[in-house]
Amino acid sequence: MFSDIHHIFSPAQCVGYSAMILGIAAFLQQRDNRLKFLNSLQSFTYALHFFLLGNPTALYSAFVAGIRTGLSLKTRSAWAAAAMMVLLLILCVPHVHHAADLLPIVGSAIATIALFFWRGIPMRLGLFTSTICWLTNNYLSGSIGGTLLECFILTSNAITMLRMRQQRPVRITVTQDDVVAASEE
Repeated sequence: MFSDIHHIFSPAQCVGYSAMILGIAAFLQQRDNRLKFLNSLQSFTYALHFFLLGNPTALYSAFVAGIRTGLSLKTRSAWAAAAMMVLLLILCVPHVHHAADLLPIVGSAIATIALFFWRGIPMRLGLFTSTICWLTNNYLSGSIGGTLLECFILTSNAITMLRMRQQRPVRITVTQDDVVAASEE
C-alpha cells in the first residue's frame, strides 16, 4: 500500500504530513485550549488531505471536526454539540457506501461528545477512542501521515493522561473510624 515512492511524496501525502505535524503538536499539550486549537487546525488540514485522497466521509468528518473543535473553545453548549452531530450526519451519510466509510463518522461523533461534555482525562479518553476509528480509516485510505499521526496520538495521548494522573493532588479522606482507631493506639 505505501511502497510507491511517488505516492509517498504526492501532494495528498504531503498535506497529510502537515496534518501529522499539527496533530503531534496538539496532543503534546496538557492545556485543553491549546490542544483544541491545534486539533482544529489539524482537522482542516486533514479535510484537504482526504479530499485529495478521494475519501468523502473522512473529508466531511474532518471538516466538521475542525468547526466543532474550534466551537468547543467558545462553548460547551449541548445545542452546539447537537448541531455538529446533525451537520456531520447530513454531510457524511450520503457518502456511506461501505462499512469502512462509517469509521470517521463514528470517530467524529465520539470526539464531539468528548470535546463538549468532558474535560481533562475523560476528554482525552474519548479522543483516544476516536483515534482508534481514525487510525483504521487512515490505514484503509492509504494515508501515510494520517496513519503515523494516529499512532503517535494514541501513544502521546496515553502518556499525557498518565502524566496528568500523576500530577493530580492526592485526596486523603479521614473517616470517624480512622480517628477512633488512631486514638486507641
